[in-house]
Amino acid sequence: MLGTDKDAPVREAAGASSLRTKRMSNISGASVRKLLINNAMIVVMLLVIAFFLYRSARFGTVENLSTILIAAAPFALIALGQTLVILTGGIDLSVGSVIALSAMAAALVAKNNPNQLWLALVTAMLVGLAAGAINGLVVARLNVPPFIATLGMLTLASGLAYVVGDGAPINGLPATFGAFANTEVLGLKIPVILMIVFVVGLALVMKRTVYGMRVYAVGGNRHAAEIAGVKSRSILFSVYMISGVLAGLSGLMLASRVVSGAPNLGAGYELDAIAAVVIGGASLMGGRGSIWGTALGLLLIQTLNNGLDLLIVPAYWQDVIKGILIVAAVGVDVWANARRAS
Repeated sequence: MLGTDKDAPVREAAGASSLRTKRMSNISGASVRKLLINNAMIVVMLLVIAFFLYRSARFGTVENLSTILIAAAPFALIALGQTLVILTGGIDLSVGSVIALSAMAAALVAKNNPNQLWLALVTAMLVGLAAGAINGLVVARLNVPPFIATLGMLTLASGLAYVVGDGAPINGLPATFGAFANTEVLGLKIPVILMIVFVVGLALVMKRTVYGMRVYAVGGNRHAAEIAGVKSRSILFSVYMISGVLAGLSGLMLASRVVSGAPNLGAGYELDAIAAVVIGGASLMGGRGSIWGTALGLLLIQTLNNGLDLLIVPAYWQDVIKGILIVAAVGVDVWANARRAS
């Protein structure tokens, strides 16, 4: 007669428990890795913030946070416009010069009409609208590559900015001109409020509306979008117009902040705007990206600028560090996308 193994049920229960623990551990590890991959840029942002909090006591103050947001606002507007353009597979190199031209035009109008601030606001936006419309027509109707079309506008707008001021800045503006950028509402400066409104508003438009879907469709595959009934030329025209208007508003912000118009205002801003969009996960080929990603990329750049200033890092080393971080951030995003795809 065969003997019975009284310990067998105990061993089986222990084995099952060990297997369940191992599976739970594997699932937990996979979930954490997936979470980190899906939010790679947020992790990078948190690491940068943690570093500056450790190195500078001033970095985490409310006043410094306000400084970062105020500095980010003009960049945010042009970065948002750049996002729409890049989503269609294009690029807008002219926004920096459009900022200068809009600022000079608004300053000239404000100087000649000191009691009509709204007229300066309208002027800045109309100048940006005109520049964006020209870009849109050249790209959408004449099929000129966006790089060439907007490069031409960059040169044209830069020259016109000097023409408006006769080669010199426009000073002696009324104090009311500074109200647009320096007035607080509920503890926030008007540019910061506008930045928040435009980020949230455009995020909803791109996520929830037919227009947003069509922008993505044109960037993903223009030919297929046209077959599906999307008027790709109208979409292309519209995104360049939006980019121009936002650049005009950004120019007014910058000029109002210093109560002066400068013909070189906004020089190089287009590069930071493009960097913010790319860092935020957008593809320069079009069809991939988001408003929230751009906002995160912008805040990463502005946080880095602010933190390096607080640490009194020389300007030339700041450029080196920012360049390395931009390449590293994009590399992390590409790696994360590859992992998500696999």
